[in-house]
Amino acid sequence: MRGLIVLTATALVMSLGLATPAQASGGAKLPDHDWSFDGMFGEFDDAAIQRGFQVYQEVCAGCHGVKYLSFRNLTEIGLDIDAVKAIAAEYDIEDGPDDEGEMYDRPGLASDRIPEPFPNDNAARASNNGALPPDLSLMAKARKGGANYLYALMTGYDYEPDEMELAEGMSYNHYFPGNQIAMPPPLFEDGVEYADGTEASVEQMAEDVTHFLMWAAEPNLEVRKRMGLKVMLFLLVLTALLYASKRMVWANVEH
Repeated sequence: MRGLIVLTATALVMSLGLATPAQASGGAKLPDHDWSFDGMFGEFDDAAIQRGFQVYQEVCAGCHGVKYLSFRNLTEIGLDIDAVKAIAAEYDIEDGPDDEGEMYDRPGLASDRIPEPFPNDNAARASNNGALPPDLSLMAKARKGGANYLYALMTGYDYEPDEMELAEGMSYNHYFPGNQIAMPPPLFEDGVEYADGTEASVEQMAEDVTHFLMWAAEPNLEVRKRMGLKVMLFLLVLTALLYASKRMVWANVEH
């Protein structure tokens, strides 16, 4: 019986993915942030994800790709299919070959993957002083601290380095491991004009794009949590039934 209770608790933790505060390896301790998707009942904020996608498009997409996302995935954050088609059509997608064996560009379709900013890694390095901008599709799950790390990284430039000499082309970031980062500050006040009229402060943009990247890394988070709750309820009922059965079977046996 004790083993079943331990199994129940373990299943809850694994299925709901409960998180604990983390520290970026080599960087400052990450500040805690209140995320709508935290906890066993947490859910994504579609409005924040939509704003975050706008920040990604206008600020991040010049250097960072999201190679695992297709335009049609954006319908999962509340955009209707016509809006998604309009967004996709703004991109030129290489296709082909045509009847003459030549590749050609065409407007994007909802079924297309969101295109990469560079044709290959060498081109990416050449455009970024030798640094390779990482793909952001899974970044929220790939870094210790997850969403807190991403938010801290984007807001961690407003610190003065403590007697630290920065290498050429590097910027100081309070939360980045080693505190020297090749990416210059990506966010500035009113850096985007939100379609819904939200004030575009650095903190707001960092929060919104973190929402977007968390959704990109784990779009089935809400489904997983709902399934976790169902599993937990099932295990609790099963535990009660097994305990009642045990009492019934051994009720007339002297101990």
